Order: sequence, then C-alpha cells, then structure tokens
Amino acid sequence: MLKALDSPYLVGRKRGYWWKYKVEPMSLDAVLIYAQAGSGKRANLFTDYTFALRNGEELMPFAKAYSGLDNREIDELDRWIRKHTIDKFGPVRSVEPVHVFEIGFEGISQSNRHKSGISVRFPRILRWRKDKPIQEADTIQAALALLDGK
Repeated sequence: MLKALDSPYLVGRKRGYWWKYKVEPMSLDAVLIYAQAGSGKRANLFTDYTFALRNGEELMPFAKAYSGLDNREIDELDRWIRKHTIDKFGPVRSVEPVHVFEIGFEGISQSNRHKSGISVRFPRILRWRKDKPIQEADTIQAALALLDGK
C-alpha cells in the first residue's frame, strides 16, 4: 500500500490518498491431488483444490487454491474429478495425479505446520498447464530456492 504521509484516514473506498501496489506473483507448477466441493452457489461443484510438488517419486501437498479458473474450466475439471476419483476422505476426493496448474502466490515462508515445510501467501490458480506432464511439475527444491531467494 502506498500512502501520502499527510493523507487522512477515511472510511470506505476513498480514492486519491492511498494506492494499492501489486507485485508480480511468484509461481510454481503443481499437480492437482485433492478436490473438495465449494460453498454457496458452488456447493455442487468441486472448486476447492489441493496441489502438490514433486519430492523424488512422491507428491507432497504444498498449497490449496480456490480461485483462478473460469466457469468453463471449473465445469470441465468438475466432470473430470467425478470420473477420476481414486479415494474419498469425507468431503475430500483424491484424484489421479495427471493435471498440472501454475499456482501464483505473494510470498513463501518456512512452516512447521505443513508436511512440505513451506507455506505460501494468497495462493491462486494462474493457469491450467494442459501442455505440461506431471514429470515437469516443479519440485519442493524449487520452492525452497524461492524461499532462499535464489
């Protein structure tokens, strides 16, 4: 946020005194591994997704994202999820790990709470990478390199 030093604090969305400056997000290509139905008007569609990064031969969950796809992509992915569910854990569906998505985020930090050892700030789907096989998805090591600023 950019703000003039002498600007007043105003209630609501006043313009002219404060400006929101957005930086280019960091991003990683990750594999869709879990899906869950959304809420509200999307309660009947799978719109909440968990993504993983490669860690050797294993896929390690690293982020959840709920936004970034258009309605056509949501419908296409929902149909695919219903046909390719491997297992169910309550409302969560484990799916065949074949789809890669570019996940954007504002920051990355170490985390003892997450199995991957990292957490990302404001994750969102930037695009569906239909051109990329999961063998070309990013690794945990690539995420750690972002953390280290390399």
